[in-house]
Amino acid sequence: MSESLWPEVKPPNDPLPCDQCELVRQSPRLIWGEGNPEASLWILLDNPGARENREQMPWVCGARETLYDLAEKAGFLPHDLYVTYVVRRRPRRAYDKPRERQRCLQNLHHQLALSPPKMMLCLGDVAIKSFTANPDQSVKNARQHWWEESDIAISASYHPLAVRRRPSLRAYADADWQLCYAHYRLANTPIP
Repeated sequence: MSESLWPEVKPPNDPLPCDQCELVRQSPRLIWGEGNPEASLWILLDNPGARENREQMPWVCGARETLYDLAEKAGFLPHDLYVTYVVRRRPRRAYDKPRERQRCLQNLHHQLALSPPKMMLCLGDVAIKSFTANPDQSVKNARQHWWEESDIAISASYHPLAVRRRPSLRAYADADWQLCYAHYRLANTPIP
């Protein structure tokens, strides 16, 4: 799909809880999202990961490479998608995950209130548990199903890094992305 990074979406001037975020000390850079924020399909990941190498040059990390490949293989173009995160800073060491996820999710809910997508694909258990506020939710149980909450169709699949590290998950992820693309086409086809 792309050997270069999708365009980064600049954060608003006043993100909600960022003045007290523990992750500010680990990673001062706030990454709001990537891709097309007007897309009808949003992808939710746990965190933004690395967008630069050690020399601070733009870099497509392994997780992004796998994400881009899954999306392209299913039929998506980069402008079809917007990627956002549970936490908006790249963690570099241990932190109070429940507290920071809860705090940062306020930004996602604020984004959704301003410009809700038609669909949300949560990648990984952290994303699906956080988005649904259900600690018992899992990718294993949520994948290959679509349901609606607040007029947003929701599903889940495996995190691209899990797919990269465990090749046995690739066939499942491909099937999830193909179902997602079929659902996307249906949701974005004009009614004559």
